Amino acid sequence: MLALVKQSSAAGLQFVEKPEPEVGDFDVKIRVLRTGICGTDLHIQSWDAWAANTIKAPMIPGHEFYGEVIEVGAHVRDVKIGAFVSGEGHIVCGNCRNCRAGRRQMCIRTSGVGVNRDGAFAEYVVIPESNVWVHTKPVDPDIGAIFDPFGNAVHTALSFPLVGEDVLITGAGPIGLMAAAIARHVGARFIVVTDVSPERLALAVTMGADLTVNVAKEEISSAQKTLGMTEGFDIGFEMSGSARALPEMINNMNHGGRVAMLGLPSTEINVDWAKIVTHMLTIKGIYGREMFETWVAMSAMLQSSSTLRTALSSVITDRFPATQWEEAFDVARQAKGGKVVLNWENIHV
Repeated sequence: MLALVKQSSAAGLQFVEKPEPEVGDFDVKIRVLRTGICGTDLHIQSWDAWAANTIKAPMIPGHEFYGEVIEVGAHVRDVKIGAFVSGEGHIVCGNCRNCRAGRRQMCIRTSGVGVNRDGAFAEYVVIPESNVWVHTKPVDPDIGAIFDPFGNAVHTALSFPLVGEDVLITGAGPIGLMAAAIARHVGARFIVVTDVSPERLALAVTMGADLTVNVAKEEISSAQKTLGMTEGFDIGFEMSGSARALPEMINNMNHGGRVAMLGLPSTEINVDWAKIVTHMLTIKGIYGREMFETWVAMSAMLQSSSTLRTALSSVITDRFPATQWEEAFDVARQAKGGKVVLNWENIHV
């Protein structure tokens, strides 16, 4: 099979022939149709400090995908050949305290598809049946490929009640954009999105943002004045990882405000802890998706809302055949648009 591979412990990826993965008794083999490019994949390609400390080459990256089941292991019970599926990329141990309590997203021995084991930047990928999400209703293949980051957005957005609340989202990357669409779907009052990219801020408006703030040019507090807010934001989604974002968010939260933090900081963040105490703020870390309540919620929302389906489709701004992966990675790295999707069909033609 053809695959995009991290061949050695150095920058770069190679598009090469690899043996097809074998199927264990509890595994499912999937013919990959679409994959999404994630920030994690960009780290792996550039071979930064995180990648050097995490990735063991050779390895096939890629954890956002949609495909068709072509083979199942002897002990697979519910997933059938011919099903169209996405995959939960966190493979858990099943035995630690959190796994046994049903909190699998908090497993202390999580193994990541496309990070700790071969992933989906290939014609075929194998994952355990327990990690397969079957689309019981038809879904656009491109949308199916971004169920993983859509799940991150849903997990973040549904962490706190949103109906009638004023929401601040720092970071208009693909997940931040999807979170804006979810907040609008659920019933938030005002939604404000910040970024430094004019292109991404324009996308945020199409996702349902009432107002956007280019934080390279103006303060977040200006949005409160424009919208006639007097007490600060009720809910915050920190999606950027910027060292400036969380302190600015805290400065603009109402007393008793709640913050869900998904963005991974690349540097230390100086936070006014006295304000967190005296303003009685809640900060909740978000990683991945709740297994599998998040998957149930996002499938249900997409089935019930054509508006949300349209918004999610709009997040995908660039599509490339897998053979043009270098151009696709370059576009993703520019961070000016939304999600970039690779098409793995007919790559031998």
